Amino acid sequence: MRRLTVVQLLPALEAGGVERSTLEIADALVRAGHRAVVVSAGGRLLPQLQTLGAEHVQLPIGRKSPLSLRHLPALRRVLRGADIVHARSRLPAWLGWLALRALPAAARPHFVTTAHGLNSPSRYSAIMTRGERVVCVSRTVRDYLLYHYPKLDPARLVVIPRGIDPTVFQRAPTPDRAARAQVAALHPQLGGDGPLLLLPGRGTRLKGHADAIGLLAALRAEGADARLWMPGAQQAGREDYIAELIAQARAAGVEAALAVTAPTAAIAQAYAACDLVLQLSRKPEAFGRTVVEALAAGRPVLGWAHGGVGELLAELQPAGAVAPFDAGQLAEHARALLAAPPSPPATMAYTLQAMQEATLTLYRTMVDA
Repeated sequence: MRRLTVVQLLPALEAGGVERSTLEIADALVRAGHRAVVVSAGGRLLPQLQTLGAEHVQLPIGRKSPLSLRHLPALRRVLRGADIVHARSRLPAWLGWLALRALPAAARPHFVTTAHGLNSPSRYSAIMTRGERVVCVSRTVRDYLLYHYPKLDPARLVVIPRGIDPTVFQRAPTPDRAARAQVAALHPQLGGDGPLLLLPGRGTRLKGHADAIGLLAALRAEGADARLWMPGAQQAGREDYIAELIAQARAAGVEAALAVTAPTAAIAQAYAACDLVLQLSRKPEAFGRTVVEALAAGRPVLGWAHGGVGELLAELQPAGAVAPFDAGQLAEHARALLAAPPSPPATMAYTLQAMQEATLTLYRTMVDA
């Protein structure tokens, strides 16, 4: 098989699911002997990308300004001679599509887009449906695109779910007292013998932190010595939001059982330390990686049954699916899962290797067609 050149386009290399997928595919390409190029404004993940053996071209193609059009000539030079151009965000996709239009049709690389999120439907968002192949990170995303863009040919949509590395998220013993002790040493309010709830997520109202605090209060009101850890909620610029959450916890009498912290670099250990993982995003997620990570680690998941989270729970652990925003049902399901945790899936189909292999197969199929 001849060596491919694949160029991925995204705004920056800071943090998030788009960036993570970009690095994962770059890694797979390099290991398979192909050339991986990433175009972005750079960021904290750039050294990691370069360590993988990928190339980086620094262009601020995610800046929402008419001035971004001035990067088209430079972008066109990067894309000339590529086999695949893979756009992962809307503005980079627009710039990539415009740059490709200026190349001779016979020498034009194949254009792929990935719909990583459930973007509000509009002419601007519609660029993510213009790929010769449109990668959907879940069936939820596929259904969403077909509903909002009825003229879209379903044959161009390819569902390639995100995946986790099973060597990182290994099945932990239940309970894992050593992991709990390590967490309690860092955050003493999370000690004790009662159940530990975990809600990982950014410091935004959309992640459902208030719902989690309400659940904590409900469980403790019944006599359970429940504790709640929310790693990732504490972020620069979100001080007012955190103060609001602390005030809610104080009013409910559960402040002493709550830890609101910065992101943890040891998320697998966090799963091992807890008894129940919460996924309470108030806006439907496109996929719901937390669900897969937690179940791979052997921990039950409780979440609102909408979007990609609802899709994964229906398939992998139906007992954890709760009608969106029903606080009473949330507490009821939490009690049931803590009393009798369901057996986690015997095998996990949503692996990083499966995602990488499916993506590289898609590239090869397009080039060989």
